[in-house]
Amino acid sequence: MRRPAATLTRSLAAGVLAVIAACALAGGARAQSPFATWAAVVVAGDYHAHSGAISPAFDNARRDVSQALLKLGFTAEHMTQFSSQPGELPPGVMPAQLDIITGEFMRLARVAPDGCLLYFTSHGAPGLVMMSDHPLMASGLASIIDNACPAGKPAVVIISACYSGSLIPTLSGPNRMILTAARPDRSSFGCGESDKYPYFDTCILQTLPTVDDFVALAEAARACVAAKEKATNMSPPSEPQVAVGPALAPVLPFYSFSQH
Repeated sequence: MRRPAATLTRSLAAGVLAVIAACALAGGARAQSPFATWAAVVVAGDYHAHSGAISPAFDNARRDVSQALLKLGFTAEHMTQFSSQPGELPPGVMPAQLDIITGEFMRLARVAPDGCLLYFTSHGAPGLVMMSDHPLMASGLASIIDNACPAGKPAVVIISACYSGSLIPTLSGPNRMILTAARPDRSSFGCGESDKYPYFDTCILQTLPTVDDFVALAEAARACVAAKEKATNMSPPSEPQVAVGPALAPVLPFYSFSQH
């Protein structure tokens, strides 16, 4: 029974060394971001309010979360945005369709092989999220991630949607962190016609500049959402969820944000 434990210890040590190597000083002046060679996709899966009327909330989040990630050390050449809006999309934004996202994420992961990030903001229901007016089941979302980021590669998955905690069992893995806007049996808030962002996306954007890594982000965003819901009398509380796989947990704090 000792040999597997030793193997795991060596694996974790190798992971720590890899992260330290990724943070070597660039040009002798500042540390290179560990996310410079991560593939990232940011998806706005819907363009409607909960009433059915048109809402810019998800696309606003898609646009501004992408910009925030660039400030943390992700790179534009390794990131692609997707939108469900009909008609002509902004430059550099691709249609939110399963085959397109899967192919593009795989392409990005080939040129940026050290890790993956998926940020998905949309409406949701137990076991699914909405994408371009169609339900995307948890298994379909998992296939997007699995194809680009197989089990041995670190991945961070952030899902901003009602009932998104229900996706955690399907999306989880030893090398993955899953952060969701709500627990499995709760809705999230802020998807009206007049909302700039959903509550959870608002809190991600507000707390990102104040934290140093994804572990701290999860806790700060959860506290922010709770405070915002209390201030606006929204209930029952959505209670964002987080799950970190056992292989990623020891090394995730070493993936520090570049805050510039």
